[in-house]
Amino acid sequence: MKLKNKVAVVTGASSGIGKAIAKQLASEGCNVALASRSTDKLEELAKEIDTKTLVVKMDVSQTASVNKAFEEILDKMGRIDILVNSAGVMPLSYLKNRHLDEWLQTIEVNVKGCLRCIYEVLPAMKAQKEGHIINIASVDGKELFEGGAVYGASKAAVIALSQAMRMELSPEFNIRVTAIEPGTVDTDLREDITDEELLEDKDYGGDEPKLEAKHIANAVLYAVEQPNEVNVNEILIKPTGKS
Repeated sequence: MKLKNKVAVVTGASSGIGKAIAKQLASEGCNVALASRSTDKLEELAKEIDTKTLVVKMDVSQTASVNKAFEEILDKMGRIDILVNSAGVMPLSYLKNRHLDEWLQTIEVNVKGCLRCIYEVLPAMKAQKEGHIINIASVDGKELFEGGAVYGASKAAVIALSQAMRMELSPEFNIRVTAIEPGTVDTDLREDITDEELLEDKDYGGDEPKLEAKHIANAVLYAVEQPNEVNVNEILIKPTGKS
């Protein structure tokens, strides 16, 4: 098993895509640090995993919380080989309806949260001279739509950040960086939406083709299982039937 005994940190691991990724990596032999605000859900997930796990409380919107969590991970797991930045929110809204708090929270979690985790993991990966950072972005960072301005901007930032990270970190420190860009996934992220007009206009509970969280986990597995000399830069994944 290529990933046996490697240490992976998965943020947002309590549900959806993050949970599926954590289970997939563990099934391939990784020891997994499960990070989220919802530690009760993480404890339940840990019971489903056969490899070594560590449950850590982490709110990626709070610098002190992220710092404390990574200190605990490194103290108890000894190293970090893989970081999956999966924590995210998606409170879509029309700009005209002025959901400022939601806009700022989207940037706080999706962009700044990613930066906080990268900041904390870099010293260990630099010292190891290897590592792999997976940033969960979105097709919405490339294909913008009405109602998705701020969310799309947050994911476009993650895609651009990933590209610059490869330029800076791969040649000197052998740190690989992959941006995963899912299309529509059947998760509870749309429960974040409070814009009533947008909900009336768009049928998010409809019959449109959707990916399952496990499909994104499979994409992550493909990227991390490549030989060290291979970097999978981006994976854009959509449900069949979507152009």
